[in-house]
Amino acid sequence: MTTAKSSERRGRSKQIHTSKPSVVLAFFSCLAWLYVAGRLWQDAENRTLLSNFLKKSMEQRPKVLTVEDKLMLLGCKDLERRIVEAEMDLTLAKSQGYLKNQLLQSGSSSGKKLLAVIGVYTGFGSHLNRNVYRGSWMPKGDALKKLEERGVVIRFVIGRSANRGDSLDRKIDAENRETKDFLILEGHEEAQEELPKKAKFFFSTAVQIWDAEFYVKVDDNIDLDLEGLIGLLDRSRGQESAYIGCMKSGDVVTEEGRQWYEPEWWKFGDGKSYFRHAAGSIFVLSRNLAQYININSASLKTYAHDDTSVGSWMMGVRATYKDDNRFCCSSINRALDHSFQM
Repeated sequence: MTTAKSSERRGRSKQIHTSKPSVVLAFFSCLAWLYVAGRLWQDAENRTLLSNFLKKSMEQRPKVLTVEDKLMLLGCKDLERRIVEAEMDLTLAKSQGYLKNQLLQSGSSSGKKLLAVIGVYTGFGSHLNRNVYRGSWMPKGDALKKLEERGVVIRFVIGRSANRGDSLDRKIDAENRETKDFLILEGHEEAQEELPKKAKFFFSTAVQIWDAEFYVKVDDNIDLDLEGLIGLLDRSRGQESAYIGCMKSGDVVTEEGRQWYEPEWWKFGDGKSYFRHAAGSIFVLSRNLAQYININSASLKTYAHDDTSVGSWMMGVRATYKDDNRFCCSSINRALDHSFQM
């Protein structure tokens, strides 16, 4: 009996001793499984990151140009070179006066060189003023055509509305169909702040349309003695590089908000004084000076006022300044009233 109990005790002890290593082994097995699973998970993340990185790299890598791509690129460069050469040839042609196919479009029917093209600045709200001029110093209808036969063209000069084709543009087009006395500057926006640029468009357009000795800019607030002006210009025929007007200078207005304020006042030196220039109410340029503006219009700098802008352009060429006090205004609304009659 005692022997049987001893045997049973030894069997239980053996089972307990054999189960401990199994538990330890199972524990380490779990740890190993967790380690392997963690590595596999990390490797999967790394593979995803690497795949995304390679994808982005492929997208950002410069495209390999095919033969067709290279030929297209070379073709674009050749086209660009030919455009530059064409622009240079056009500039040279303009400078040499090869514009005969555009000249005399509305000038003298005889083909003779005109004496003058007179551009009267006007705006969208100046319809009544235009009617007043047509009934006073400016001829209209058949009288305007007869004046052109004498070699003098007169046109109201206006640009286009900021909203192309709106009611403002349509009214001007309708008025022009009736009176046929407008020069419409298609590339110019008619606005007060764009006024200095209007001079570039006027002289450039006029010199391409009409072959004349002189080109005259006139404001729409003066009473002009037309016959006196024609006589003066007729006596000035053959004078190249003539810049005729009421020559003046004056202080540059530096205070913003004041009339005649010049935003780029600092460019006029410590004295803050304008260079000599013709007053803007009326001035005259000979053909070669108008042609100079036409050729270089893209690079000519404009200031806050059209008269100082034109004066700055004349400083860069050999212009002959002719100061004539008959071009000077006696008041803000009246100038040249019978002043050309000798």
